[in-house]
Amino acid sequence: MVVSKDKTGLDPQVAALLKQMVQMKIPELHTLTPKAARELFDGAAKMVLGKPEKVSKVEDLKIPGPRGQIPIRVYTPEGKGPFPIFVYYHGGGFVIGNIQLGDNLCRAIANRAFCVVVSVEYRLAPEHKFPAAVDDSFAASKWVARNAARINGDPTRIAVGGDSAGGNLSAVVSLRARDEGENFPIYQVLIYPATQLDTHTTGSINEFAEGYFLTRADMIWFGDQYFEKGQDRRVPYASPLLSPDLSNLPPALIITAGFDP
Repeated sequence: MVVSKDKTGLDPQVAALLKQMVQMKIPELHTLTPKAARELFDGAAKMVLGKPEKVSKVEDLKIPGPRGQIPIRVYTPEGKGPFPIFVYYHGGGFVIGNIQLGDNLCRAIANRAFCVVVSVEYRLAPEHKFPAAVDDSFAASKWVARNAARINGDPTRIAVGGDSAGGNLSAVVSLRARDEGENFPIYQVLIYPATQLDTHTTGSINEFAEGYFLTRADMIWFGDQYFEKGQDRRVPYASPLLSPDLSNLPPALIITAGFDP
């Protein structure tokens, strides 16, 4: 792992973590198989996530999907519902990550936002290429809208959100829901979302290409796992930023990071 010489402005905790990763000789993701990358990521998550906070109720369910059942985890806060609902899609480049990866975050959101959080375990690449993750993510949000009462939620107050690949899926679900005439979501939370997957030449991906854990080579590798060879990466449900029509979409909170490719 290469470390950038200029770390001015980098959060001290992040800087310490990057230094520790160098000392541990953590391999870059693009040098691994998807299976090995998942094992590495899961192991690292266990080291840093710590003890999960308590919520009133946590329930694991399996709901109908386009190609089989989709695992979801439902977090319910203290209090009397029906609660607003936040459908969460984890990050991981469409290749790694799972419900457990987002467990701490989902618990915190449920407790602090007083909403039901539904975490979705969509199918991963390369075993399941685009648009499998999109289809699962949209099916899950649609199930939530149709079954809000089942989880003590309010069907008129559904938001979607996620980080990185999950941010992409949140934006795509919002697009697809609009295109199919659905009345959800009413809000989208896009945390450093990957919204343009057809290019690796943007300013940020070159400026922060190495030295910040996620590298340019990693991002190319993730894309190659997600898409079939020759598949169009510019279609709106892959690269929502390139959609010719972004009208009539729910308002979005977009959270970015200062040293993110």
